[in-house]
Amino acid sequence: MKEFGIKLKKLRETKNLTQKELGEILNVRNTTVSAWEKDIAEPPYEVLKQLCLIFEVSADYLLGLEE
Repeated sequence: MKEFGIKLKKLRETKNLTQKELGEILNVRNTTVSAWEKDIAEPPYEVLKQLCLIFEVSADYLLGLEE
């Protein structure tokens, strides 16, 4: 899922959200968001669904399965 972090960061910045703000929306710490963006960790399934809703993209897009 190497593309995940890059896509997440780009989507977050497009919505003008900080890591802290996104973390607050998802009820996680900003360090968790940072770890996802650096591809150090992956979000759980439920958070992935929330990210898709927040950024209006498919899970396939976030996971790098489609452009």
